[in-house]
Amino acid sequence: MKFKTCVSIAESKPKKIRSELDKALKKSDYAEIRFDFLKSEQIPETLELIKKDLKKLVCTLRPKTEGGKFQGNEKERSSILKLIAEYNPLYLDVEYNTLKKNKELKKFLGDSKTKILVSWHDFKKTPNQKNLLKQMKQMSKFSSTVKIVTTANNTDDATRLLELYSKKDKTNLISFAMGDSGRISRILCLYLGSPFTYVSLGKPVAPGQFSVDEIKKITNLKKN
Repeated sequence: MKFKTCVSIAESKPKKIRSELDKALKKSDYAEIRFDFLKSEQIPETLELIKKDLKKLVCTLRPKTEGGKFQGNEKERSSILKLIAEYNPLYLDVEYNTLKKNKELKKFLGDSKTKILVSWHDFKKTPNQKNLLKQMKQMSKFSSTVKIVTTANNTDDATRLLELYSKKDKTNLISFAMGDSGRISRILCLYLGSPFTYVSLGKPVAPGQFSVDEIKKITNLKKN
């Protein structure tokens, strides 16, 4: 079985993103670029610097309300998401709440045939199984690739996230829990069918995140 990883890159300078990306793609199949760590005016330059690797990239512009760093308004964020979409990355990560509210952005992304990874995070807790299943079903209306990430306060929370894999049908599901109690779910999700797991180059970008080297040792994973 071939397990895949996606290195999260959260840097505040375009050239630093490029250098970290070079390191990441030597070890990992994919990388996630957290554009919300940049100033808005730096994003076009960054896109040009990384465009040759966009088919291996998940592009994310997370607002503060969703645990991100983007400080502009929603109109500005929407226009930047459209710009990123024009570069046609592997996936454009767009929050479920954004797609649900912004019909104009949803139509634009649909018309441009952008591959969307629809995401939803809970940074405090893990809902019950009924609500998680309902969430997954609603999200799958926006994209066949769904990312559900919650915070595990105990091992039962992490287990509920992993149980979603048995109910995913045709959904391309990425589901795991953050925090120490959810750490093991970042590995077990690979065995249950997640297309990849998020890792770091050393310094975790999210609570409980393994480094790419740690994951390789644990799973005996080798990059193609």
